[in-house]
Amino acid sequence: MVSETWIQIIGLAAGVCTAVSLLPQLIKIIREKRAEQLSLFYLFTLLLGLGLWTAYGVLRSDLPIILTNIASAALNISVIILSVKYRKPQS
Repeated sequence: MVSETWIQIIGLAAGVCTAVSLLPQLIKIIREKRAEQLSLFYLFTLLLGLGLWTAYGVLRSDLPIILTNIASAALNISVIILSVKYRKPQS
């Protein structure tokens, strides 16, 4: 059987991977000041999922789930804001 410590470490590692997954996209948008190729539907759907995961973490009192999903949501919101800011108007 896996110890509770290892379960927490695995959960935290998974959450960190999820949280930093948007970081390369965020850096790319900041550098290029372009975001035409990003789907806002995808980003809002992801944000909804992250919100639900956070709520789930709160209901279970699971700090790794709560913290990593809040971090993911913050990065996602940053990507959404920059996507809207740097999206070129359609002609």
